[in-house]
Amino acid sequence: MMFEDQSSHAPEHQSNSLRDRLYRIIFLADTKEGRTFDIVLLWLIGISVGVVMLESVPELQAEYGRLFFIVEWGFTILFTIEYIVRVIVVRRKRRYIFSFFGIVDILSIIPTYLTIFLAGSQYLLVIRILRLLRVFRILKMARHIGEANLIMNAFRASLAKITVFLFFVIAITVILGTAMYLVEGVIAGNPGFSSVPQSVYWGIVTISTVGYGDITPVTVIGKFIATFIMLIGYGIIAVPTGIVTAELSLSLSEVRLDRRKCPECGYEGHDPKASFCKMCGYDI
Repeated sequence: MMFEDQSSHAPEHQSNSLRDRLYRIIFLADTKEGRTFDIVLLWLIGISVGVVMLESVPELQAEYGRLFFIVEWGFTILFTIEYIVRVIVVRRKRRYIFSFFGIVDILSIIPTYLTIFLAGSQYLLVIRILRLLRVFRILKMARHIGEANLIMNAFRASLAKITVFLFFVIAITVILGTAMYLVEGVIAGNPGFSSVPQSVYWGIVTISTVGYGDITPVTVIGKFIATFIMLIGYGIIAVPTGIVTAELSLSLSEVRLDRRKCPECGYEGHDPKASFCKMCGYDI
């Protein structure tokens, strides 16, 4: 699952070792200490993202640049220590490191170290805001993560169809863009259509209905081609949305078709592939 966190992998038996205590505090929210840790972490993440955003304001950067630098490195060192501790105490290290949260955790600290070699890369630290998704676990809203996975599965199922559709759009854009280069650039001498790539850029801007207006046709044939590609653009806008919506509707219908009732507690509405009741754990 994309949004899977290690909180689902609780220890099978309670242990008083330091590693197990840290595991429960960092990865679980079923204790007062764990909940406090998550809340403090979310506040620190929010403040660090705010600092990065304020740093981009020229007036504030000029006056508080050094302070921003110190605070930014302080947060990065703190989050680096946190990540190292997570890797040490987690039981399934590989699973955590390559999970959604594991990747976000490491990406949220790399940009600051990149500033040593590449100036300005610290602004990529805003990726830390994705770490705030852990608020779902704190607020006992895990079911929403399941719904997010449902959406991601619909996108994944739609990928092949959307890829074919995008290839068709790119092909049309290249063909019409080249035609515009011949009509406007070669024949009419329109400086805006100075090359095929430039003309294809115009085609992409036009077919997407963005229309910057930096390049415009001047000939009758060029305007006719422009009108044609605009109409195509209006027609294709809804296609990807329709594909994803159809897959999402199919996924939802599959969920709703599961009418198994738990013989132990009577709960109805299990996931299609569930083997145990989500309420009482009874074998269904």
